[in-house]
Amino acid sequence: MQKLTFLPSIMTVLTAVALISCTNLTTQQYEATALTSYTWQVKYANNLTNEPQPRIETFASTSVLNRNGLKPPGAVIGPDDRGLWWPTLPARPGVDEVEQRKKPQQEAGQPELQKTVKYEISYEVGGQQRTLPTNYEVYRQVVKAYPSRTPLQLTLGVNDNSVEKAEPVGK
Repeated sequence: MQKLTFLPSIMTVLTAVALISCTNLTTQQYEATALTSYTWQVKYANNLTNEPQPRIETFASTSVLNRNGLKPPGAVIGPDDRGLWWPTLPARPGVDEVEQRKKPQQEAGQPELQKTVKYEISYEVGGQQRTLPTNYEVYRQVVKAYPSRTPLQLTLGVNDNSVEKAEPVGK
C-alpha cells in the first residue's frame, strides 16, 4: 500500500494560494495610459550566432503617451489594430554610430526596431490616488468605460502591486 506523503505538500500549496488573495475595489475616478515606444537596438558579441547573451546597445527612441484611447499630441501612426497610437519613427543608427560602440574583437548586428507598450492605470479610492501597472485588457476596459464615466470594479494583483482586471459595475 502506498503512503500519502504528498498530502502535506498539497495542503501547504493550498494554504499559500488562499493567503495570496486578490483585492477588489470600485472606483469612479480613473484613467488608463499606454506609453508606446519605438527604439533602435543593436546586438554586440564576439560571435553573434553562438553568444547566448549578447550585449544590447540602445540608440534613438521615440514615445507617445496614449490616454484613455484618445489620439495623443505627437502621434502620427494609428490607431493600430489594438487602438493604440504611435510616435514618429526614430532615426535609424548609421554605420558609423554602430561601429563606434563596437569593442575590439566584437561583431555588430543589424539595427533592430523594437516596439514596446507600457500600460498603467490611475484611480482614486477613498480620496487616495494610485497609479499601477496593468495590461492591455484593463486598458481597453477603461477606454470603453471612460466616456460615460461608468464605475469600474478593479481586481488588484499580488500584493496590490498591479491591476489585473477591470469590469464595469452594474452592467
